[in-house]
Amino acid sequence: MNIYVGNLNFRVKEPQLQEVFEAFGEVTLVKVVRNRETGRSKGFAFVEMSNDEQALTAIETLSNSEFEGRRMIVAQARPKPEK
Repeated sequence: MNIYVGNLNFRVKEPQLQEVFEAFGEVTLVKVVRNRETGRSKGFAFVEMSNDEQALTAIETLSNSEFEGRRMIVAQARPKPEK
């Protein structure tokens, strides 16, 4: 399952997020979205987990929880809209 994680502190790196989500199960990918020109975080990321049940537990538990001084928005990622 692909999970959207928003309202992140701009200093958060992939290994930190991976550690948080691994408490719920196997994480297959973590990608902090960055500005192409500056390389600075845009404040959101995507986390992929191999087990949907574990992913739903992570979403329920982590949504609105505080991480690095900010309240995370955690939800199942929606497909990117077509142009």
